[in-house]
Amino acid sequence: MYVHAQQAQQTIDIVESVVKVGIKGEEAVYYGFAAGDQLIFSFEETNGKEMKEVEILEMPANSRFMDVKTSKIDNKTITVPRTAIYKFRFANSALLPRTCKFKLQRIPGSAATQNFNSTVYYDTYYDTSYVTELENYVSKSDTIVNNFQERTVRVNPTSAPGTSKATFNFMLPENTVAWSYYLTAEKMGQQVYQDAGKVLASNAVQAVSKFPTYSPLAAVALDRPSYLTRLDTGLHINYWVVESDNADPFMTGQQFRFVKKGRAVNDFSRMEPLDKAFNFCFHNDYKDTPVSVTVKITAILINETLASKEVRRMIVTPRSGMHLKN
Repeated sequence: MYVHAQQAQQTIDIVESVVKVGIKGEEAVYYGFAAGDQLIFSFEETNGKEMKEVEILEMPANSRFMDVKTSKIDNKTITVPRTAIYKFRFANSALLPRTCKFKLQRIPGSAATQNFNSTVYYDTYYDTSYVTELENYVSKSDTIVNNFQERTVRVNPTSAPGTSKATFNFMLPENTVAWSYYLTAEKMGQQVYQDAGKVLASNAVQAVSKFPTYSPLAAVALDRPSYLTRLDTGLHINYWVVESDNADPFMTGQQFRFVKKGRAVNDFSRMEPLDKAFNFCFHNDYKDTPVSVTVKITAILINETLASKEVRRMIVTPRSGMHLKN
């Protein structure tokens, strides 16, 4: 009696398992088959409920079989034309999860593929590509000293009509990286500033030659010796440096925030450009003596010139792959 070679091959169980498919979800399993195999697929929803779709695909996207609105498939047999990975897809459109029992078997096409390994292995590989982009860079950077403000404000004593408070606002120039101020309520304080400028001109020749507007306040802003000194005697003033929206609360006696305050005959400090708009606020606590406060403000600016150049960049994209080990 003649027996066909494929019929003589034994049916091999590959897997018998369960797949849980979530609400309106989809799940898939992957197994490999050899050329000439007979693929045998069985499926049953454990509660007899319908699945939206059950599909068998030869990877990457060749659909070999699909059944819709089904709860059971018995021994669906597919001839495998070439060695490939097969995808078994279970789709659920219901508002309840589904549990699918499935079984996979193969009948080898020949004795040569009897021990074919159906396990699908996963690995990660990397695609490398290159792109050319324009990149901006700083081609030139200039440091500028801007002595942009000098103002004298008269502040009435507490016995005078009106208020013993005063304020003025100012805007920092664009690209300010640091600023400083000097204030004095005494003419002697003006002399202190002039004397510091003379000493600075003698002791900071390099800085003065580099920055024609270099001043004691520029030195304060740059954290360098300024030769400024504070006076202990003379008329004093109470002052606050505030961001602009705090000036009105100061004038009306409400609570306000400040970034710096002092009570001095003369004073100076380096400041950070937290904002662009600031106010100096003053209060004269003398009963009968008006105070004239002179304020000088200096800003350090960094002006950058941008240029662009072509840059070749490497792009590495991780990808996941599947393969068989036969």
